[in-house]
Amino acid sequence: MLGVKTSLLRGALALLALNACAADYFPPPDAKGGWRTLKDPAKIQKLTGIDVAKLDAAFDYVQQTSQHGGLLVVRHGQLVYERYFGRGHREALPELASCGKAFTTVAVGIMMKEKPALFPNGLDQKVMNSTYLPEQYFPLDDPRKAEISLGQLLAMSGGFRGTNPVYVKGVRQTWEKPTEDNGPYSTTDDFAMKQSLWCAPGECYSYTTSSSHIPAMIVRKITGMEMEDYMRQRLTSTLGFGTWGYAMYRPKLRGGIDANGRMLHTPGGGSIAVRSTDMLRFGYLMLHTGKWGKQQILDPEFAKLCGRMVKYNPHFQHSFNFNVNENGNLAGVPRDAFWKGGSGGYAIYVVPSLDLVVYKMGGTEGQYDPALTRLPVKYTYDGSRNNWKPGDAKVIGDSTGKTLQMVIDAIGSQTK
Repeated sequence: MLGVKTSLLRGALALLALNACAADYFPPPDAKGGWRTLKDPAKIQKLTGIDVAKLDAAFDYVQQTSQHGGLLVVRHGQLVYERYFGRGHREALPELASCGKAFTTVAVGIMMKEKPALFPNGLDQKVMNSTYLPEQYFPLDDPRKAEISLGQLLAMSGGFRGTNPVYVKGVRQTWEKPTEDNGPYSTTDDFAMKQSLWCAPGECYSYTTSSSHIPAMIVRKITGMEMEDYMRQRLTSTLGFGTWGYAMYRPKLRGGIDANGRMLHTPGGGSIAVRSTDMLRFGYLMLHTGKWGKQQILDPEFAKLCGRMVKYNPHFQHSFNFNVNENGNLAGVPRDAFWKGGSGGYAIYVVPSLDLVVYKMGGTEGQYDPALTRLPVKYTYDGSRNNWKPGDAKVIGDSTGKTLQMVIDAIGSQTK
């Protein structure tokens, strides 16, 4: 009995030491060694409490939900799981759809920290005016838009017409005439600024790409550079990203492109293309409330708000372009968990209380097309998923939450 107690004590002390070390650990770029990793299942179990066999089960499930993809897990600063299927690969640069909205939020947070004098009211600042946006869109086509705050734009409660369902005072509704699409064309300036309102600012929540593109326009106006360039200077270089970009080449887009079919401006509503281990870096930044090494990239309170219900959106569990679990809607998942998903089966998850970051890589065949980004493909696809067909629609529809539940179930109760 004494031997068992001694073993448990040693395990607890090792875990405490690992946690303390993890608090000060930030991975170098992959080109300089990248994430520290644990590969031995027994060692992973001992140091992180994770049952790798259960992660294998989660990976098997993920393979049912998208044609291409993977599953990566970081706990206590250790990359303990990294597996791919199809075109999924560490060097892959697929179009991540709405996952890009979370990057827009972070770019806004960096801008606000850098230029506080321009935002004396913080997230309450009313930004639908020529101080923050191009003069060509004023006067506004709807005077109610002048009341929209920056916080409402990020929380998608500014009233812009988006997709069903709509939440009004917490009640789910289905309204007629939603936007016909939330795709790439809705990340153009003209579409976003001229999109009609569904309700008065603050009165409802609707998922709308326009509401996320306008903040990217604000970043451009205030900083004097495209949001992508601003992010390269203020975010991705610090985090140690490898190759990355946006799916900017959209020759079939209705407006907002140049003669070569390239989008004129960074699409704030999505379409970022980032390597899998760099997506983990992004999640790890949020896990550390906007801190990277000795640098506080985001105001910590802004970073914390991303994982909570916010006053700007009391209608639905969506903060600043992240879904949150503060109300415990996702069973078996800590209430401080938050995540951002994207069409095609992508999701980046952060669970502060478990010191956990998870990336569910997904993607359709089209999202891996390098013609979208003009970025190099540095690996060879074996054709293994060419004949994959979607299975149970319910499996695919529930995959974002179910994947996180399965990963958390893999963590031993004594380490939760």
